[in-house]
Amino acid sequence: MDYYFSKTVSASYDEAIRRTTEALQSEGFGVISEIKMHDKLKEKLNVDFKKYTILGACNPPFAYKALQAEDKIGTMLPCNVLVIEQAPGEIEIAAVNPIASMMAITNPALGEVALLVTDRLQRVIASL
Repeated sequence: MDYYFSKTVSASYDEAIRRTTEALQSEGFGVISEIKMHDKLKEKLNVDFKKYTILGACNPPFAYKALQAEDKIGTMLPCNVLVIEQAPGEIEIAAVNPIASMMAITNPALGEVALLVTDRLQRVIASL
């Protein structure tokens, strides 16, 4: 089982971030963090890296259910969604596969939440 699913779109980098954020919102996710890895790598290591942003997406009702079932699940929250410029105008959007992540946890109560979140994230990626 793949630990992520992705799709490549033709768009500018900023447009892809905007469209991804809107698609996440349409499925009940908010972006609670945004890490521009290319900027951080330049700042910390003085290296150039392709445009690469990690969007931390959270669906509060699902996060709450997961936290009620397993209080250490916060180590895997929020759901990360990547926006990567593979080439000018060629942007890959990738999302974590929550089912694959949950395989490391032996709490069956998380199974339903993982299925629901996976379904929504797959719809986000497909809609782009």
